[in-house]
Amino acid sequence: MSDFFNWISTLPALAQIPLVVGAFVAVVAVILFFVEIAPRSGRRYTIIRLAVCVLAPLAIFLFLGSVAWAAAIAAVLGGVFFILDYRAKQGVGYLFQLVGFLAPALILLLIGLVYPTILTAIAAFQNNRGNRFIGFENFVWIFTQPTGIRVVLNTIIWVLIVPAFSTAIGLAYAVFIDKSRGEKFFKILVFMPMAISFVGASIIWKFVYTARPAGQNQIGLLNQIVVLFGGQPTDFVSISPWNTFFLIVVLVWIQTGFAMVVLSAAIKGVPTEQLEAAELDGTNAWERFINVTVPGIRSSLIVVLTTISIASLKVFDIVRTMTAGANSTSVIANEMYTQWKGFENGRSAAFALVLFVLVLPIVVYNARQIQKQREIR
Repeated sequence: MSDFFNWISTLPALAQIPLVVGAFVAVVAVILFFVEIAPRSGRRYTIIRLAVCVLAPLAIFLFLGSVAWAAAIAAVLGGVFFILDYRAKQGVGYLFQLVGFLAPALILLLIGLVYPTILTAIAAFQNNRGNRFIGFENFVWIFTQPTGIRVVLNTIIWVLIVPAFSTAIGLAYAVFIDKSRGEKFFKILVFMPMAISFVGASIIWKFVYTARPAGQNQIGLLNQIVVLFGGQPTDFVSISPWNTFFLIVVLVWIQTGFAMVVLSAAIKGVPTEQLEAAELDGTNAWERFINVTVPGIRSSLIVVLTTISIASLKVFDIVRTMTAGANSTSVIANEMYTQWKGFENGRSAAFALVLFVLVLPIVVYNARQIQKQREIR
């Protein structure tokens, strides 16, 4: 079999495509013939369909070892499934059709996410060359070295502060400008940072924090204000531990627009009758906000908080652009890249696994909340 694929690899690219795709379609057609005569219900039905739609192309990918061919095979498989089961009506062959649609996405997900995740998890328990199992040594190094502990603490600080401040500021802004004159203009001003990349925003704020020696003209906005009031210029991004908070300001500035837009739309969806009824009961504006508005936008608040929390855990561009992790400002994503750049693949993978463990509870919580909302509806 390997000789056959070696022979195919010697052919021109234009000749390889119809040959391999044609052979694959023929194999799939034969498999589908036996699948079509299988029972239309029960566990056997489900297992056969899922095996054909997912396991077969995955096995072919592992055998060929080519992402490009796997993507092409997944696309062809999805098209074949759709055409052969297009006649399905009222649930007859519905699973077949559904998985046929999802097959390309499932294969690409397995190739681009699941497979690398497994490899990273394995590498986290190996040495830097990946040829020897060393157990939990990489994780011990992370949580026993001052640098590693500082990196984890910085990441936790980011995920505690950024979502809270971004959501609070975005919510306050959404409430105060709701139905006000010039509402669209004010929303555009706050949302504009969302249109800027993290690198672009970092460069902007790097100029804001820039410091020149005393007596020289300050090009940094913040230091110019400090000098204007008689103070001395300060290099804000080098003063530990406050420099971490100055970097956090950048992400808060970016994410506030996202929180404002989502929460503003949610506030407009709160029934006016409830607010009017609360007002007739003699409640003030603050009580109406706490007892009516906040419960009405609870699901949106959860989405905003969890989304910004995940962005905070994965923050990389801001730290890398502004300090490159110097002066105790590094976070897990940046340190993961730093270790990989220093040929410490095992430690880099260990940092990635720690980041995955931190993100996972937030994702699970968000998924459960969405499921509860669907059950209520």
